[in-house]
Amino acid sequence: VSLALPMLEAMTPVFAKQAQKPPQRMVFICTTLGLYPPSLWPKTPGREHESTEYLDLLKEHRGDFTLFSGLAHQSQAGRQPHNCEITWLTAARGPGLDGFRNTVSVDQLAAGRLGYVTRFPSITLGTQSAQSQSYTPSGVMVPAETSPAKMFARLFLQGKPREVELQKRKLSDGRSILDQLHSQAATLRRAASKEDNAHLEEYFESIRKAEKDIAEAEGWLNKPKPSVEEKQPKDIHDRTEYVGRIRLLIDMIPLILETDSSRVVSVMIQDHQVVPKVSGVSGQHHNLSHHGRDQTKIEQLRKIESEVVKCFGSLLTQMKSRTEAGAKLIDHTSILFGSNLGNANSHDPRNLPILLAGGGYKHGRYVAHKMADETPLCNLFLTMLNRIGLETESFGQSTRELSW
Repeated sequence: VSLALPMLEAMTPVFAKQAQKPPQRMVFICTTLGLYPPSLWPKTPGREHESTEYLDLLKEHRGDFTLFSGLAHQSQAGRQPHNCEITWLTAARGPGLDGFRNTVSVDQLAAGRLGYVTRFPSITLGTQSAQSQSYTPSGVMVPAETSPAKMFARLFLQGKPREVELQKRKLSDGRSILDQLHSQAATLRRAASKEDNAHLEEYFESIRKAEKDIAEAEGWLNKPKPSVEEKQPKDIHDRTEYVGRIRLLIDMIPLILETDSSRVVSVMIQDHQVVPKVSGVSGQHHNLSHHGRDQTKIEQLRKIESEVVKCFGSLLTQMKSRTEAGAKLIDHTSILFGSNLGNANSHDPRNLPILLAGGGYKHGRYVAHKMADETPLCNLFLTMLNRIGLETESFGQSTRELSW
């Protein structure tokens, strides 16, 4: 008499060669109002760097991330001082100036290359509004989802049969409309100029991509959504609950990755334009970021930013506690945390605070690049793209892969 056993951890060495290797993933998190530099940067680079106020909050993860200084995008002065928010993931020059058109963001480049290997090629989240840092190859912004409850429902709650059929019909209608547009292309081309035909070719190329996306998205409708033990979160509608709103979105990331619902996630921690409910804080976050070296304002700013850093630490804890195919989830996930501003007090988009965690890299160091060298942040983006198997020669302002 024999009895089949479930897969046990003890069997891992025996079946190691048969086990499927976990996919590589990438996460981008931007806190758009920066991080107070004296509370972040150590004075000594290297593995033996001293800790700082913000790094103390991440001390249990010291060996799981690398801190970079001296990275930036060139030509980030825009029409408005905070326009560099929209180019953090693209590196397009002159954001907001006349004639500006954004370029593809690193997350959307990855999503486009990966395609519908997952239910969602990418997931874009925001703490306050639909504004995001994710842009398509045509320079169109991908709206951010601000509701964790809605995002959870899209990811894990099964729709009623009637709702699924309605969604199928919408996809089918969309495809028939595209087919109709496509059939009229020849007539339109004959009446168009050479320049217009070039624009039309770009337009029809986007239509062909939409047709493919519709067909692939339709295929996911018949597949059951993953089941998770977590309950659907309740949205926090109070904008002053700054930390709570951030944490709800951060907590979604391990669920998204663990269920392989998407392999590319971006989160924009936005200015809520209110006084956040943080003990000891009485000023708006934006105003405090422009502290003018006022120590009272700086003290309050550090309290807010400390909570943001703690949220990042919470994500690392969750990613290290979840396993996949015998490995920690963080080991196959490159997590970039930082800001589009190096010094928010002066709207300086140079010397950006950048932390890279997980992804199987060798961590535990502070890598200080000289500001005079203007090392492109895109070099790190390029490294991340190649790490997840998307062979890429260049991205944005990159000059080569970043190594350390």
